[in-house]
Amino acid sequence: MTDVKDRIETPTPPPDLPKLGLIGWLRWTWRQLTSMKTALVLLFLLALGAVPGSLIPQTAIDPVKVSDFFEAHPKLGPFYDKLGLFDVYKSAWFSAIYLLLFISLIGCVVPRLQVYLKALRARPPKPPRNLNRLPGYQQFEPGVDDDVLDLAAKELRRRRFRVESYDGAIAAERGYLREAGNLLFHFSLILALIGAAWGALFGYRGTVLVVVGNGFSNSVAQYDDFSPGRIFTPDDLPPFSLTVKDFTAKFQTDGPQRGAAREFNADITYQETPDSPEKSYDLRVNHPLQVDGSNVHLLGHGYAPRVTVRDGKGQVAFSGPAPFLPQDSNFSSFGVIKAPDARPEQLGFEGFFLPTAVIDQRGPISVFPDSLNPALVMTAYYGRPSQETGKPQSVYQLDKTKLTQFDNGSGDKLRFQLAPGQSITLPDGRGSLTFDSYDRWVKLQISHTPGLDLALAGILLAILGLMGSLFIHPRRTWVRVRTQDGRTVVEVAGLDRGPERGLGDELQAIAQALQHPESKKPDEPTKQEQP
Repeated sequence: MTDVKDRIETPTPPPDLPKLGLIGWLRWTWRQLTSMKTALVLLFLLALGAVPGSLIPQTAIDPVKVSDFFEAHPKLGPFYDKLGLFDVYKSAWFSAIYLLLFISLIGCVVPRLQVYLKALRARPPKPPRNLNRLPGYQQFEPGVDDDVLDLAAKELRRRRFRVESYDGAIAAERGYLREAGNLLFHFSLILALIGAAWGALFGYRGTVLVVVGNGFSNSVAQYDDFSPGRIFTPDDLPPFSLTVKDFTAKFQTDGPQRGAAREFNADITYQETPDSPEKSYDLRVNHPLQVDGSNVHLLGHGYAPRVTVRDGKGQVAFSGPAPFLPQDSNFSSFGVIKAPDARPEQLGFEGFFLPTAVIDQRGPISVFPDSLNPALVMTAYYGRPSQETGKPQSVYQLDKTKLTQFDNGSGDKLRFQLAPGQSITLPDGRGSLTFDSYDRWVKLQISHTPGLDLALAGILLAILGLMGSLFIHPRRTWVRVRTQDGRTVVEVAGLDRGPERGLGDELQAIAQALQHPESKKPDEPTKQEQP
């Protein structure tokens, strides 16, 4: 009794399991990485990681908004910057997900391709012993003296089956392209990833605001913002140039759609190289100019008031167009005019350009986007000249920390409205501002994405492969002739390798064709499923 109790209470030592070792751990890690489950998780993480790129301003798209975000959120901005959220698609964590997904897809698809090629060379399997246990089954006695197996082979080939003869039986299989479509879908994802990576490494994209009448040369210094690929160098920029000759904007003038845009046309001339002849092009929205592998898109437009600023000594401190940025659908445009070289004090102005100015209870506003009654509504500032620091500043913002706003002599802030040709003299002889006229400007995006065609081909092939994997129906069918109770019977059975769709109807049609081959006319179409 004691021995039994000792045997029960004494725990059995666990078996000594072999250690994986370094090679074992590497092999296990590779199998986990190349599993379909991991590929799906990485694909989800890639889509999830792209979300901040659409919610948070990106340096490559709008560096001004990124700067505004830092000013509005002084604590959150540096934290986002450390996480790479202002340049998501070039961040280390997004690149890691991208590369892991690429490796996972390759490691997942290549072994499946080997299995598929092996299955293509394999014969259709022999019929099971008990065909009557399969989901689809028909049994009948042959009614003709013809060889039933030969008739079955012809009928199955007509239905696009691959046929193999066995002793007293026929085995047939179709739907091999289903797995081919599945493999094509995954290879297409790899192709799309390669195309996207190619464009991210060797492409570039930049935007520039060009006032009508001015030109642009394709160099980094000419861009307002420029986002090159990781392997791209400024020497790779094609040496083309362009000039915006004219810009035409048309808007709906009546009805409920009054003010809606109807047409934007930029008349430009360009040269592919400095020595090439000048060509003309009508640049429109969704009709980019393609030159030397780069695309020039028309993104937007606006107004640039042309002004002249004179300082307290009567010298011209600033003269020319100042682009203002639209703030609403009626193109009420905000902008600044800087005259840091004015003496004895520097001058600055900020305010609105109103294409169709109207004064109501809300103050001066624009009621139509076209320039029917243009006006410049501004406030003025002055301050001591500041030393140049070399730090870049936004041309659309006025640093008022060291400036003082003018007053109108009665204690109120100075605000004024000018029509084209009008001027205002600033208080205390500090200078003047003249609203000479106005020009239009256009915003252009110049980009070169070398892998775009490859990525597009990958997407189209992925759709084709997905259609094949969804609509191609793999199926196995067997026909066997055997003797039962001294009589000959024919068995027809089938098995769907996927969701069952019309299996019984097809087996019944095959059985009828074998029982009554003379009843089917040569030209009579047979209802059949897509292989």
